[in-house]
Amino acid sequence: MKRAAAAPRPASRLAAARRGADVIELGIPFSDPLADGPVIQRATQRAFAAGVTLPRVLELVREMRGEVSVPLVFLTYYNPILAFGLKAFCRTAVEAGIEGVIVADVPPEEAGPLRAEAEPAGLDVVQLAAPTSTPERMRRIARVSQGFIYMVSLTGVTGERNALAPELTQQLRALRNITTKPICVGFGISTPEQAAEVGRAADGVIVGSAIVRLVEQYGTSAELLPRVGDFIASLKAPLRAPA
Repeated sequence: MKRAAAAPRPASRLAAARRGADVIELGIPFSDPLADGPVIQRATQRAFAAGVTLPRVLELVREMRGEVSVPLVFLTYYNPILAFGLKAFCRTAVEAGIEGVIVADVPPEEAGPLRAEAEPAGLDVVQLAAPTSTPERMRRIARVSQGFIYMVSLTGVTGERNALAPELTQQLRALRNITTKPICVGFGISTPEQAAEVGRAADGVIVGSAIVRLVEQYGTSAELLPRVGDFIASLKAPLRAPA
């Protein structure tokens, strides 16, 4: 999986799909990204400076949809959706080509109104499970999450880490014991070795900050697409290897 803060760079999305991304996650810029670390926060500021808005992100999705066959998923916060209107957001997102939405600051107890509009529109609402989630809470999350369950690998914000949390395998095992839904792990994964380790226990690996950092580093240079593409290919390579 690939994650990048929304910006008018459709070519990088095409490169991601061509080099192995199974799902592309697009971030909608928000002024208070509580779950995001410095790399994503800076990307959000660049997006705002470039005039990126939710309607512009939807326009970008429409442009991409004709050339990208992999599923597209939004990651956002609740305020932009509420400002757009729940029903309008769900219907417009699906019409543009979005298949799911992850709302970082909406727990399952508060997601009912969004799910009520998303389900008839055909939009999956993906819920997050945290390292601090109790067994009872994980059962609730597993019951209502659609598409897949997003397992947050660590406490804290997004960002590259030198090592995975030692409790991650145990947390994955506990969640696997209560659901048959796909489990994808994100936050902190930044190397092929980490992706391989997570991939042995999870159904999907979500990488965001490490890719967004490359976008920040190479900007508009000709190296951007090869660098991003090569990195995504390196993440995917161990996941393709026989068990």
